[in-house]
Amino acid sequence: MAQQLPQRIETQCCIAGGGPAGLMLGVLLARAGVPVVVLEKHVDFLRDFRGDTIHPSTLEVMGELGWLDEFLALPHQKVRQLSAQFGETRLSMADFSTLPVRARYIAMMPQWDFLNFLAGKGQKYPGFRLIMEAEATGLIRDDGRVSGVTAATTAGTLEIRAALTVAADGRGSTLREASGLPLTDFGAPMDVFWFRLPRQPDDTEETQGRFDAGRIFVMLNRRDYWQCAFVIPKDANERVRAAGLEAFRASLRPLLPFDPHRGEAIQDWEQVKLLTVQVNRLQKWWLPGLLVIGDAAHAMSPVGGVGVNLAVQDAVAASNILAGPLRAGALADADLAAVQKRREFPVRVTQRLQLAVQNSIIGPALAETGVLKPPL
Repeated sequence: MAQQLPQRIETQCCIAGGGPAGLMLGVLLARAGVPVVVLEKHVDFLRDFRGDTIHPSTLEVMGELGWLDEFLALPHQKVRQLSAQFGETRLSMADFSTLPVRARYIAMMPQWDFLNFLAGKGQKYPGFRLIMEAEATGLIRDDGRVSGVTAATTAGTLEIRAALTVAADGRGSTLREASGLPLTDFGAPMDVFWFRLPRQPDDTEETQGRFDAGRIFVMLNRRDYWQCAFVIPKDANERVRAAGLEAFRASLRPLLPFDPHRGEAIQDWEQVKLLTVQVNRLQKWWLPGLLVIGDAAHAMSPVGGVGVNLAVQDAVAASNILAGPLRAGALADADLAAVQKRREFPVRVTQRLQLAVQNSIIGPALAETGVLKPPL
């Protein structure tokens, strides 16, 4: 049965997008006493493309909120070290065991579990409202200021009026496009095929990556299966698919650290999804009445699995800076500019590192025809 919604809602803050940035901000603002409406265009959070790398910094936020033990009761895998295989050479890439935080590891957790957890926390606050199957379609403007959004829902068109509208609707953001804010695109040499392979009880527990002979392959341990990322040159999707499924499975065999025929589980191209990689950033993250955060403000490469964590940090900073002015009904442009000022430097630094890895390792690796040498 379609949900029954009024044609118009008024609130202090309307957030478009129920990903890590949007949901975390919604929960934190509601926790601080700010009425908030979060719009999520899908019927649920169950999608494979969502990142699932929860870094120690995000786990520290959970600890500060008093939620860490409950959060870690959800199914997850702890990754204390990361390694990569370059031909026959195996290198340790990261060790989290000495970090001065509560949880000295990455938690690999399907993002739908993370988002359901946040949604459950939000429901405990009277000012929090999450509307599923509600897609933001445009901005409402009054006297040069953004004053809300229009949304398509199962019950028809919905108008949400708000003192603050937050665009957290992802790298293909409709609201960012409607805002006209200029975007700088840095490019990426790769796209990614995303698929599952079955996992056997005697498989390694380790999340790992392999760089070998023009191929880059990453395996994420999700207990019952391996979530796999096969990196391809940018715009090579049609060419790889045209070569046929058997050719693709054959390219996987030398990369698998177990039975090389495990790839036979891929029986149809429908099991192989394309993730189009983007690295970009808004020059300005706000307009009067509008703030853009998360992937909508700065799409990140998959390098390092940092997207979820930067989105959460955006939300924390925005809540800390904006909750007071929103409660007081005194939100100013300077408050929105302060969020960008707080978050832009770490985003710039992270993207610079990602671009360096793309240019010095990933691009050459995809062009490599022999055994790839590890970076010095």
